[in-house]
Amino acid sequence: MPVAASAIYFLNLRGDVLINRLYRDDVGGNMVDAFRMHIMQTKELGTCPVRQIGGCSFLYMRISNVYIVIVVSSNANVACAFKFVVEAVGLFKSYFGGAFDEDAIRNNFVLIYELLDEIMDFGYPQNLSPEILKLYITQEGVRSPFSSKVKFIIITLSFYVYSHQKSQSQMQHYKLQVLLVGDVFLDIVESVNLLMSSKGSVLRCDVTGKILMKCFLSGMPDLKLGLNDKIGLEKESQLKARPGKRYRITEGVNLPFRVLPTIKELGRTRMEVNVKVKSVFGAKMFALGVVVKVPVPKQTAKASFQVTSGRAKYNASIDCLVWKIRKFPGQTESTMSAEVELISTMAEKKPWTRPPIQMEFQVPMFTASGLRVRFLKVWEKSGYNTVEWVRYITKAGSYEIRC
Repeated sequence: MPVAASAIYFLNLRGDVLINRLYRDDVGGNMVDAFRMHIMQTKELGTCPVRQIGGCSFLYMRISNVYIVIVVSSNANVACAFKFVVEAVGLFKSYFGGAFDEDAIRNNFVLIYELLDEIMDFGYPQNLSPEILKLYITQEGVRSPFSSKVKFIIITLSFYVYSHQKSQSQMQHYKLQVLLVGDVFLDIVESVNLLMSSKGSVLRCDVTGKILMKCFLSGMPDLKLGLNDKIGLEKESQLKARPGKRYRITEGVNLPFRVLPTIKELGRTRMEVNVKVKSVFGAKMFALGVVVKVPVPKQTAKASFQVTSGRAKYNASIDCLVWKIRKFPGQTESTMSAEVELISTMAEKKPWTRPPIQMEFQVPMFTASGLRVRFLKVWEKSGYNTVEWVRYITKAGSYEIRC
């Protein structure tokens, strides 16, 4: 029997999730916490590559400075799982120029998500041949010539200049390892929050975000970061007073999705649910891990579905119709229609409060605030070459639509 993976995680040595993909609904999204607590923190990583925690099994392998963890909830072929990991790593190396480590994953996360969608379907391995996959996934990976020393810096947007300095001991280390190329990575991470009425008017909307910088620089360079004026008009006192050192936008928000729901109650035992989701971002972009949760009454017995993309099912534990789409292209729309059967009761029916519809998603290379990096410059007296990389990602915060 082939392995039926419920989820796959790529973790660094600290246990941080670099990339993950949930293929099935039989495990929760917090399974990686169990792996950290019961395996990584107990220092039992080297004892056995297969561990069972609760009702799930963790099959893991370390490649360079990355742990690849496959989570399964039923009896699976372990040899098949590890063969999949080995061949998947070989595939990634063929795209990344022979490298597979934490840096290669961070530099190629969009490409990796696209490859994961092709090499595993609903938890079952598919074709992993690089020769075949490169015929229709033609994107080239980013090759990383630098070392694996990593430093994360959270920058408050009230500052436009950041000076990156090294201690004398670090300078001696860099004199021994002369780097001819320096790299600076800037990640703009935003969460968009929305409350929309049933008629389509926006009741509340804002975006919170932060900038993460990762540097691979030697010497004592100066970095200058320039942004557009999306947040430049805010008072400096407001920025300093904000907890968590995040910026917040309340006007001019670019919503990534529009949701148009129609729910009809047909008597005491039937309901009709129709939900249309439109992606508003660019046609060359796509969203990942799109989930639409439509609440239904507690007396729901069952539901039948018709969807134009993805999969939908009734989840009785949360009283919701759950519609999942792995990859949602920009400037497109998808619809879900459902017939819901309710259990008839003799008691007097109380009015259903209709909780709001909720969405989950991630959209790479898109910012809901409109924030853009105008320039990122590096000066260093030795004059070595520097490559600057800027990435954007927008995800759902509290994204709700009343119905």
